[in-house]
Amino acid sequence: MTIAENVEVVRETMRRALERSGRSESEVRLMAVTKFVSTDRIAEAVDAGITLIGENRAQEFTEKLTFYKQRNLEAHFIGQLQTNKVKYICGNADMIQSVDRMPLLEAIANRAAAQGTEQRILFEVNIGREPQKGGFAPEDLMRYAESACAKKGVRLCGLMCVPPAGEPESARPYFRQMRMLFEQLRRSVPSVDTLSMGMSHDYPIAIEEGATIVRVGTAIFGARTIQGGTHNG
Repeated sequence: MTIAENVEVVRETMRRALERSGRSESEVRLMAVTKFVSTDRIAEAVDAGITLIGENRAQEFTEKLTFYKQRNLEAHFIGQLQTNKVKYICGNADMIQSVDRMPLLEAIANRAAAQGTEQRILFEVNIGREPQKGGFAPEDLMRYAESACAKKGVRLCGLMCVPPAGEPESARPYFRQMRMLFEQLRRSVPSVDTLSMGMSHDYPIAIEEGATIVRVGTAIFGARTIQGGTHNG
């Protein structure tokens, strides 16, 4: 299947999930995840209607930035971000979804304030409490959200997560917890409007449980071949 055909399959699957949950199409945005995807192939997705891009690596984001701007795309950074790479992303990404620790928040806020800009961010939540993953613990969210709201240079827009690996249905309770946290945060922080969760294998369930952005890579571009193996994210 072509990339355009894949995009249509994903959109149709999204429509069915929205119908099941009584939600409208305007409530959920489709993000194409472009890790290890060439700009030629991204252009095919854009021609099929994709307007929102997610990139995982600072180097790739920087290399593709001119393309994103030329095609008038909204580009989010969704991967783990080292503090020494903030200078490449802050002010260039429309949103940084993967703010997973306070030192990173501080670095982004300081950089954005120095630039005279406001960087939109999401807090990444370690919803499965997995020791190998970054992210804020659920019980710490409100305290750190207060800190974020007090800082110049950042605007907290919501939450994102990557639940523990497993069968698609196993992600449902984690997505449900994320929706509860999102609603709690939204009651306290007026700027909160984004819940980013769900990937190629479980995005229909994420939609049913309240996602406002789903991050889909493999289902659009196929498995990406890289040096040393195949990427299936």
